[in-house]
Amino acid sequence: MDYQLYYSPGACSMAAHIALQEAKAAYTLQLVDLSTRAHYRPEYLAINPKARVPALGIPGQARVLTELPAILVHVAQQHPQAGLLPADDPVQTARCLEWLAWLSGWVHSAGYGAIWRPERFSANAEHYDGIRAQGRRTVVDAYAAIEQQFADGRPRALASGYSVVDPFLLVLYRWGNRIGLDMRADCPAWSAASANLAQRPAVQAVLQREGVSLDG
Repeated sequence: MDYQLYYSPGACSMAAHIALQEAKAAYTLQLVDLSTRAHYRPEYLAINPKARVPALGIPGQARVLTELPAILVHVAQQHPQAGLLPADDPVQTARCLEWLAWLSGWVHSAGYGAIWRPERFSANAEHYDGIRAQGRRTVVDAYAAIEQQFADGRPRALASGYSVVDPFLLVLYRWGNRIGLDMRADCPAWSAASANLAQRPAVQAVLQREGVSLDG
């Protein structure tokens, strides 16, 4: 039986899509188009009551696996031959989890959540502009920190090499372009690393399949 990845094109689920492709895992795609609010439809809520993507159907498991960091780590652990987690290096593994926690909990949720979903933070629509502005500041500050990590010319987030952190960062790089940041000017080192990552066959396949580009 195959994995089933519930995804929306260009959403954070793209990182899980890349991980599955890198692992050469058997999987099928189940479209949940966020632009049409398909994640709130009863048929999807019956699968994932959290109303989010990604969700991963795992062979032999009645419940889908949710939360992007959990999905990425599961795929990496189930397919060690893909090298998606640092091998035999507890410190680098911890660094990987450190990245995933920060990208998910802060950059994605606190930053982009505020920009695109201000209603999650206040029931008062009069507060939305201020929430969006704060979310943008959060993203800009986080992107400066990410750029600093790549400033030494490294092509990957971890010193040990390619990992599940890199496709997550690629998603966030694309999102920077989507909100109008000048990524190439403001984040040249991260831009170079992202362009390099986009040459991987698995990444190219996913970008094409989801109908999105590196520039957003």
